[in-house]
Amino acid sequence: MNSLSNSFNHWLKHLGPDQVIKALTNLIDTTTALAVDVNGNILYWSNGAEKLLGWSSTEVLGKPYTEILSSDKSHTHLTIDNQKVVNLHKKDHTSINCNQSVHIFIDVDDRYAGALVLLKPQNTLNPLFDKQEDITSFHGILTQDPIMRESIKIIRNVSETEATVLIRGESGTGKELVAQALHLESLRRDNHFLAINCAALTPNLLESELFGHVKGAFTGAIKNHEGLFQRANGGTLFLDEVAELPLELQSKLLRVLQEQSFIPVGGHEAVKVDVRIIAATHRSLREEVKAGRFREDLMYRLRVVPVFLPPLRDRRLDVNLLLWHRINKHNLHSRRHIDSISPEAMRCLLDYKWPGNVRELINVIEYAYAVGRGNELRVDDLPPEFRESLALLTTNSLLPLKRPKSQDEAELIREALKIAGGHLETAAQYAGMSRATFWRKRKKHKIES
Repeated sequence: MNSLSNSFNHWLKHLGPDQVIKALTNLIDTTTALAVDVNGNILYWSNGAEKLLGWSSTEVLGKPYTEILSSDKSHTHLTIDNQKVVNLHKKDHTSINCNQSVHIFIDVDDRYAGALVLLKPQNTLNPLFDKQEDITSFHGILTQDPIMRESIKIIRNVSETEATVLIRGESGTGKELVAQALHLESLRRDNHFLAINCAALTPNLLESELFGHVKGAFTGAIKNHEGLFQRANGGTLFLDEVAELPLELQSKLLRVLQEQSFIPVGGHEAVKVDVRIIAATHRSLREEVKAGRFREDLMYRLRVVPVFLPPLRDRRLDVNLLLWHRINKHNLHSRRHIDSISPEAMRCLLDYKWPGNVRELINVIEYAYAVGRGNELRVDDLPPEFRESLALLTTNSLLPLKRPKSQDEAELIREALKIAGGHLETAAQYAGMSRATFWRKRKKHKIES
């Protein structure tokens, strides 16, 4: 459908297309606009281009794009790829990573006639805040995921009550972060928030740590010891991995929940406390009850309000968000400053299953800053498991290293499209052509992808 009216065409001719294009591109002050001819020579250079890259239009017009902007002088030709990250050379001899968008023009003879190129500089803020209204930030929890947002909504609401909460999620999904958020949003925020991992201690040590002991209760008990329940009085106690709690301690925990009192190890008198319990587990408590490893009555006491945290592999919208959040934090104090992620590295990061969830993602960024150099995060900066996955993908690829030189051009294009699954950039690489050339030849032979 033609979106240009006859009146617009008349208006365009009256004003002059050059004036309209100049005004339009100057309105987009964060974007560099330029036009190149069939040979890659610069025909148009916007004010934004001059501001971003340092050269005036008189210095660049008529000159090859690569001669002016290529940070790698071994590149003697222009490869125009849409939606690609490119590293550009500035007049002051520094470089900058930009997102490149291209519109290719084809003339009446179906030949490539040049292109309009838009270059938007990458920075550490854009990946996070281009669509800030889509981001939920809650006590250190960042998400764009609908399921995670629903969990945060429940957390906000239940924090205003005294209800016991059971947080269910895999290791590394942020269960303790959620427990802290519940505490900080509650009326108990001015009192202690204490946490313990129920799987980290032996049953005897765990009992003493939770409920305390009196002097002489066992060998080495040389004085009275206040447990976590006493120290958290008036505040919140977070029991992580509560499914690992031994059966003999489950009854004691149930009494605290029912009566708000307990007896220290070796003691005789009950101690009254006012503590809100938040528990977490990566296991299903219902399955633990069926297996006889967890008391059913305690399960119902703990899961008054269940909150589920989805694994990172199910939060694909959040991977890029969390990556840039961690990168931004590191950029503030690290000697290395990352302002872009290579397409290959981003593909690895997005395709990864993240068995360690958000905690693993944090560690991956730590690793990248420790071993890598430069402003771009590359595949080589990622831990070995990422490179192994990429190597396996490459080994299993159907793309041959070389093609027969005698192969018919139309046949070659059809074969490339078939092997690449219709992906133009991959197909062009297989055929040994630039994307623009491949696109033009595909049109010439009337081959549909």
